Amino acid sequence: MVIRGKMSREDRAKQFMPFAALKGYENALREKEKIVVPKIELSEDMKEELDVTLKEVQLKDIVTVVYYDTDEYIKITGMVSKIDTSAGYIKIVNTKINFNDVFDIIR
Repeated sequence: MVIRGKMSREDRAKQFMPFAALKGYENALREKEKIVVPKIELSEDMKEELDVTLKEVQLKDIVTVVYYDTDEYIKITGMVSKIDTSAGYIKIVNTKINFNDVFDIIR
């Protein structure tokens, strides 16, 4: 007859922890479910309107920017922390967005 000591709470809790037999499987499924959106080419009128809006945006303005990033459009709202016209990007808080990827700016 084997007498076992009392199991610690930590060891008992480990028995009920979820087990992931296939590491990375959930991430792979999420990537598979992701809908790929092609980048929309702006018309000349839309580009001109966007240029005018970009010129009006000032540092510390709160804006909403819709931009294209890796097969999807992202909408971000925040304070403009930097505008670099020579390098061609706008920075919303810590997110650097290339002018070529901007779809819309809402002030």
